Amino acid sequence: MAPALSKFANRRTLAGACALTALLWILKRRNHKRGAKNSRNAWPANDIQYVIKEEKPKSAPKAYVNAKFFKQLQQLLKIGIPSIVSPEFGFVLLIAGSLIARSLCDLWMINVGTLIEQSIVNMDTFTFRKRLIKFMAALPVIAVVNNVLKFGLYEMKLRLRTNITRDLTDQYLKGFTYYKMSNLDSRIANPDQLLTTDVDKFCESCTDLYSNVAKPLLDIFIYVYRLTTNLGGKTPIIMLSYLVVAGAAITHLRRPIGAMTVQEQRLEGEYRHIHSRLITNSEEVAFYQGNNREKLILLASFQKLVAHLRRFLEFRTFIGIVDNFVGKYMATIFGFYAVSLPFFQKNHPILSGSPDHRFKNYYTYGRMLVKLAEAIGRLVLAGRELTRLAGFTARVTEIKTVLDDLNAGKYERTMISDFKDEPIGSPGAGRIVNRDNVITFDRVPLVTPNGDILIRELSFEVKSGMNVLVCGPNGCGKSSLFRILGELWPVWSGTVTKPPRGKLFYIPQRPYMTLGTLRDQVIYPHTKAEMARRGRTTDEDLKKLLDLVQLGHLLERESLTNTEGQGWDVVADWMDVLSGGEKQRIAMARLFYHKPQFAILDECTSAVSVDVEDSMYSYCRQANITLFTVSHRRSLWKHHEYYLQMDGRGNYEFKPIEPDTEEFGS
Repeated sequence: MAPALSKFANRRTLAGACALTALLWILKRRNHKRGAKNSRNAWPANDIQYVIKEEKPKSAPKAYVNAKFFKQLQQLLKIGIPSIVSPEFGFVLLIAGSLIARSLCDLWMINVGTLIEQSIVNMDTFTFRKRLIKFMAALPVIAVVNNVLKFGLYEMKLRLRTNITRDLTDQYLKGFTYYKMSNLDSRIANPDQLLTTDVDKFCESCTDLYSNVAKPLLDIFIYVYRLTTNLGGKTPIIMLSYLVVAGAAITHLRRPIGAMTVQEQRLEGEYRHIHSRLITNSEEVAFYQGNNREKLILLASFQKLVAHLRRFLEFRTFIGIVDNFVGKYMATIFGFYAVSLPFFQKNHPILSGSPDHRFKNYYTYGRMLVKLAEAIGRLVLAGRELTRLAGFTARVTEIKTVLDDLNAGKYERTMISDFKDEPIGSPGAGRIVNRDNVITFDRVPLVTPNGDILIRELSFEVKSGMNVLVCGPNGCGKSSLFRILGELWPVWSGTVTKPPRGKLFYIPQRPYMTLGTLRDQVIYPHTKAEMARRGRTTDEDLKKLLDLVQLGHLLERESLTNTEGQGWDVVADWMDVLSGGEKQRIAMARLFYHKPQFAILDECTSAVSVDVEDSMYSYCRQANITLFTVSHRRSLWKHHEYYLQMDGRGNYEFKPIEPDTEEFGS
């Protein structure tokens, strides 16, 4: 009767597993169809096509556990762990030592626990109390070992994240790489997500994997040695064979997890980027009353993310069922079978002695084998974390590769124009020559990052003292000219001769106000320490610069209205505190502080009164600052000797300003 019931129960278990698998498959298909229907009906295609770009499988980075993954992981770990004498490697050793100590503690607890239970069965009160006190005395040591392991893992994660973040940040803020990534290269749309969240998850996954792999491997080595010594080699061989077969099968099934992880982080980055855009442009959106439109865009991005997360959840649920069945339950079944073999063999050394002795041996070695089975199961399940780590490794490697390319002058961008019939060079093929007191364009084309040719060949020369008024319609190439001068855009051909970067200053129409004190606004990008090292500039000199732009009252006004700091050390949100005209005058004071050879003024006095503007331009001439000015104000003509006029159709004019000139660039 009992075998029949057992067979019936096994059949019920098998039928239940089949039914659960079928149910999951049906739910997956239904949710997939529902998601497709929702994406068709809830948000029309016209509402999302400008924001949500369809992913192209051919360009998506692959994330598999293969030789490429291990090579990428090695490169990142070299950054996180610089050398074997670094503190990071010391924490690797600390974790390894803690894992060894923890395994030895587990082995000791098995032996002592068996002896305690034996004394209970034998009703030996004295021995029971003695062993229980011994067990209790060791518990503080075991608690210390466990928490030292946790400390080592978390500290290791922090150190990995610190080193990798510093390396990537150095590359990201080297030169104009941060600008090039957003404006010249189209491979990465959300570097903030990669530099923050993805690096953190990579480091966390890396340390967790180290713990989840090293501990089971150590347990397997210890228990295989003990079991082989006492039970023979057949029992451990069965378990290790199961490890190889089950691990290979589950690793193959988990292959999609890496790519799904990459896709998840990419969609999270898109959703976060759309929120960031709304915050940045909240005033414009509010004026246009575009809240409903922005809601559609946000919900479309969120729906795309949720649909992927749901597919990922269903796949993880299916793999979780397989993992539990193969990595836990079947490993235990194989463990029971393997440990029973010596006990069913006649004349095996372990069977010598009384039944009580045989029970003790079976109990001790059975627990060891269960621990071995658990270790094998954890090692099999660790493949899941390894596959997920492959996804994060691909993401972090992606931004590292792009940063290396950008710093080497290599860009990848989808071009709108085709240059097969219009040979004008290639990005970076032109030359930049550094020379003081002169700016020369020699047959330099103005080309946008998308490949639009604004001017085929631009040639002119400006020496110190020759102030130039740049004019023309929108989109004619004025900003492109300045971006090439600032070395933000590559030179396609020809030669640009200009002063070094520090001797060329740019002031836009909406000046940037940094986080910090009032002093920081005037001396940006210098710090207070760098200002002191200059030796010739004091706070009194800065006060004179504020007086030149008629902002001397700011020192007293902000000291009265702010509680953080006094005078030059007042801290405020200067983008909101200062009016548009005040920000433009602060930017001019910043120009006077740096005293460059050339300054590019891009409509930077549009919110300043004519009398203040006139005094600021007059001081530029006194300070020998040569100006490139973009402005339509007639009052500025008298401060310039030449004009560069672009017509927006590829033509330009560079001539002296005659006394009878009336108007430029409509």
